Amino acid sequence: MVTAKSMCDTYDANRQICKYVHSTSRGHEAIQLATGMQLLPCDWVSPYYRDDSIMLSIGFQPYELMLQLLAKKEDPFSGGRSYYCHPSSRDENRPFIIHQSSATGMQAIPTTGLAQGIQYLEKTQHNKMPTTDGQLPIVVCSLGDGSVTEGEVSEALQFAVLKQLPIIYLVQDNQWSISASAEEVRAMNAYDYAQGFKGLRRWQCDGSDFIRSYETMAEAIAYTRTERKPALVHAKVPLLGHHTSGVRREFYRSREDLLKHGLYDPLPKLRLLLTDVGIAEHVITDIEKQAEEKVQADFQRAQTAPDPDPRSVEEHVFAPTPITEEKGQRSPKNGEKVLMVDAALHAIEELMEEYPEAILYGQDVGARLGGVFREAATLGEKFGEHRVFNTAIQEAYIVGSTAGLSALGIKPMVEVQFADYIYPGFNQLVTELSKSCYLSNGKFPVGMVLRVPTGAYGGGGPYHSGSVESTLLTIKGIKVVYPSNTADMKGLLKAAFHDPNPVVMLEHKGLYWSKVPGTEDAKMVEPSRDYLLPLGKANIVLAADISRVKKGETVCIITYGMGVYWAKAAAAQFPGQVEIVDLRTLHPLDEEMIFNQVKKHGKVLVLSEEQQNNSFAEALALRITNHCYHFLDARVEVMGALNLPAVPINLVLEAAMLPNAQTVQERIAKLLAY
Repeated sequence: MVTAKSMCDTYDANRQICKYVHSTSRGHEAIQLATGMQLLPCDWVSPYYRDDSIMLSIGFQPYELMLQLLAKKEDPFSGGRSYYCHPSSRDENRPFIIHQSSATGMQAIPTTGLAQGIQYLEKTQHNKMPTTDGQLPIVVCSLGDGSVTEGEVSEALQFAVLKQLPIIYLVQDNQWSISASAEEVRAMNAYDYAQGFKGLRRWQCDGSDFIRSYETMAEAIAYTRTERKPALVHAKVPLLGHHTSGVRREFYRSREDLLKHGLYDPLPKLRLLLTDVGIAEHVITDIEKQAEEKVQADFQRAQTAPDPDPRSVEEHVFAPTPITEEKGQRSPKNGEKVLMVDAALHAIEELMEEYPEAILYGQDVGARLGGVFREAATLGEKFGEHRVFNTAIQEAYIVGSTAGLSALGIKPMVEVQFADYIYPGFNQLVTELSKSCYLSNGKFPVGMVLRVPTGAYGGGGPYHSGSVESTLLTIKGIKVVYPSNTADMKGLLKAAFHDPNPVVMLEHKGLYWSKVPGTEDAKMVEPSRDYLLPLGKANIVLAADISRVKKGETVCIITYGMGVYWAKAAAAQFPGQVEIVDLRTLHPLDEEMIFNQVKKHGKVLVLSEEQQNNSFAEALALRITNHCYHFLDARVEVMGALNLPAVPINLVLEAAMLPNAQTVQERIAKLLAY
């Protein structure tokens, strides 16, 4: 406890050196130390941004924490990329820690995903389950009381009690949410709130009293470790430090409030306890002196540690994928033509047969329905509800829980019912998944596949027809795939499964069954079981005649999804003069093929179903212009949908909004006329 206080005091006395924003555990030390001291190396813990006492109690040294404080190269958590007390660790001698973000409350979902994964490994008796002296692991998720009002915390609690997961939610309540007091922002504290979650065992304690904290955590940990059920501990603590180094306590707290909190300082209380039980004063003084000397020595040493190499700044955006070459038979002899939706179904079925760590979940994908597009039909019956199951309407949980599952070696494939409903999951996709590999310095890439039906078709209307690729592509650290036919669907889906990074599969629902006129070619011979198609490889689906190319009488269309079929229909009016490139993957993007084809033809149309303004298609057009300027015979044309806020439900209006073969034909003619 003296070490934690000394660290806080040292940072505050050296504000110019400690220039990066940070918080400390000052006032929270007792409950944090009581928690960490009782965790086992097989456990998982998610500290939040002021939990440096938890870090000390599970074995990390001040020097290691200070390397992150000062953003040094040898920072063991992020390599100088993230804030103080934003740890991640795979050290087998300490509890494991997945990537921790700054967004308060967001850690509840990935951490509950850890508990979900542990339960799955228990049920399947999988060899990936770590234990310590025969003890099964538990998960601890640390939260501030202010974060419990976040909706995503509710999603995590709902899932934990529904599935009865082995997790403890430790809520540290210091009565403040930055400058907002508890009375301003909540109707009840976390202990009272948790009463509404049936099946969640509750404790509360004075988190400034070490003995009470230790006893309470001992009970909660014993309960969760033996009963394998969720619990919540609400600990009331004083806030003795600043909210952060940049938002200091004197900015918003009165002298009376600071004095009131000071009465509950856990350090004098523990010191008094030690003297009461007969510990000599000189022994206590020696402990304090040694702790303070160690902190000062570690701080001096950390200051001289090297900064990160600037050349490392682009490392660990993605973990390397093992799928780099096309393998297997794309069109087996005597193969049977299947629909695109069936190719996806068969791909997942084959993966689940081969890999016991593969699971599938989302809204309505379970045995009763098998997905609203029947894209998971029969899988629930075949693999059981522990591997294929329904979730509630919880897009955030569906997306974010995959971070915890992936950390345990489980491979989740999840579904959001329509692209229009992906937005509640964006917080987790952006805040947690996309940054995990980069900010953990490569320790925790999130291997998951997120399937998203997308696109307009048959009067689906404004909330079932949207295209979201441009929004997705602004997120760095995820991959985005968009197959347009059966073979690509199967090969890309399997490659996505083997990719150790987050992959979003955009699947056009208008191509699922080839019911849209002109999309019959989406139905193809099903590739072999071992077929793999690497992400980032475009495909020429229609080649122009070489003779016309040499005469400068051709145009290249770069497109994907439904655009492939609009382009093919339009190209029929210009025999030999149109080359069509199907991107297949939007990130990573096959720039080499794109630029080569543009240079070859000199005239190019980028075609998309998305609303055109500020779209991926427009961004790609600029990239083409910049890289191929001297080879262009005309400016790069872009065609997308009309710039409307939604797809109208009326079929006539829907058609008026979207590109079609006729409008694409007119744009081709314009380019060829140059």
